[in-house]
Amino acid sequence: MASSPYMIGVDIGTTSTKAVLFEQNGTIVAQGSADYPLHTPTPAIAEQDAEDIFKAVIESVKQATSKAGVKPEDILFVSFSSAMHSILPVDQHGKPLMRAMTWADNRSAEWTEALKSEMNGHEIYLRTGTPIHPMSPLTKIMWLTRDQPELFQQTHKFISMKEYVFYKLFSEYVIDHSMASATGLMNLKKLDWDAEALHVAGITPDHLSRLVPTTHVLKQGLHPEYAKEMGIAVTTPFVIGASDGVLSNLGVNAIDPGVVAVTIGTSGAIRTVVDKPVTDPKGRFFCYALTEDAWVIGGPVNNGGVIFRWIRDEFAASEVETAKRLGIDPYEVLTRVAENVPPGSEGLLFHPYMTGERAPLWNPNARGSFFGLTLHHKKEHMIRAALEGVLFNLYTVMLAIEEKIGRPKKIQATGGFARSELWRQMMADIFDQDVIIPESIESSCLGAAVLGLYALGRIDSLSGVSGMIGSTHRHQPDPESVRVYRELLPIFIRISRKFEEEYADIAAFQNKTMQG
Repeated sequence: MASSPYMIGVDIGTTSTKAVLFEQNGTIVAQGSADYPLHTPTPAIAEQDAEDIFKAVIESVKQATSKAGVKPEDILFVSFSSAMHSILPVDQHGKPLMRAMTWADNRSAEWTEALKSEMNGHEIYLRTGTPIHPMSPLTKIMWLTRDQPELFQQTHKFISMKEYVFYKLFSEYVIDHSMASATGLMNLKKLDWDAEALHVAGITPDHLSRLVPTTHVLKQGLHPEYAKEMGIAVTTPFVIGASDGVLSNLGVNAIDPGVVAVTIGTSGAIRTVVDKPVTDPKGRFFCYALTEDAWVIGGPVNNGGVIFRWIRDEFAASEVETAKRLGIDPYEVLTRVAENVPPGSEGLLFHPYMTGERAPLWNPNARGSFFGLTLHHKKEHMIRAALEGVLFNLYTVMLAIEEKIGRPKKIQATGGFARSELWRQMMADIFDQDVIIPESIESSCLGAAVLGLYALGRIDSLSGVSGMIGSTHRHQPDPESVRVYRELLPIFIRISRKFEEEYADIAAFQNKTMQG
């Protein structure tokens, strides 16, 4: 392979870390990945082992460099993307005091309610951009400082998984503005820790890492043994990068005004870029930093592909068997079944709140339900209604964003769902917009690499990404389907709003039953 500089984008995810080695024009040369478990011993707990993740970073970069056969000095930089909202208490030697609490951990639910009702939570959200919810590190730290006092006594720092990786690599505690803007602890306008948020959390700035821009570069201090293991030079620059959400927007070229990115993986999200921090008087969306003059507003949903997986596992045994016999993906068989049902599933609605919900409800007690069932409805109606329900829910997040930015110009859609033609078309019909599927599958890794080029002065602006991405599919809305969905959508929205008390009561019953 001819000697020329390459770049590596690393994405630290909830269940795996990926490293992609790119040429400078965005062409993928090689990639590596390593998985790790999400520990969920009870419905409220969702944790990860910090050391597992650190090893996965080393292993995935090592795989990418060795597969590509590149020389260590040919790596221009390594740049990072990471899942948001994790919290890990470490002692003064940097040793974890427990497993890291992930975004999906709900143990701070009671403190979340207290923050909302008694502690000025909404005002803190308006300044920090992170909705008040158990996913937020602010509420997690409230739980740790109040309910785990012995552990708090030993805590030197509260850090995220990305901070832990950088501490291990460089012996330095740094956090970028993007990850910090997802903690509920950083004042968006001042780009500094928010005094009231820290007071409510029960900590001081000393408990947190040093704030730096997303373009911050660490050029020295990399531990030689890790450099050698990863197959890179000890002098290779490391760009701190940003969060996976904002970098996914960058990686699919959804950074111009009016361009919206929709991602559906296990969970999902909808995001668009604005030029200054904006929060929502009704508290429905987040606002996270990309760079000093690019901010991402949007909403994450808990329930994306996880719903499709539940359908496959719990009531599609015969379809899974058919798929095995035909040698195709079970999801393909399920979408073929759903295609036989008209748009709107003949009046069957599904609320996909199987794991509570973040945007737009911000209600960990929300629960899933089918509404409108009759004897006429069959399994295929339920399958289609479930797919429609995930998109209805995402569209309600879009409505909140539209109040701020107006109607989007176009939608760039990515994630595992994009493999299904039915689901892509359904999105175009429910959103009543053209939907474009970019080629780049590893959008967060590409976003990290583009941010790295920008940080090192190799490109003048982030729009340099536009030349790196083509599109594979384009779907236009079907007017008749749009009409049906427009009729059903208000009913879908009203039900989820009316059920707030019922969600709380049934969640309390379930928690009591499962723990008893």
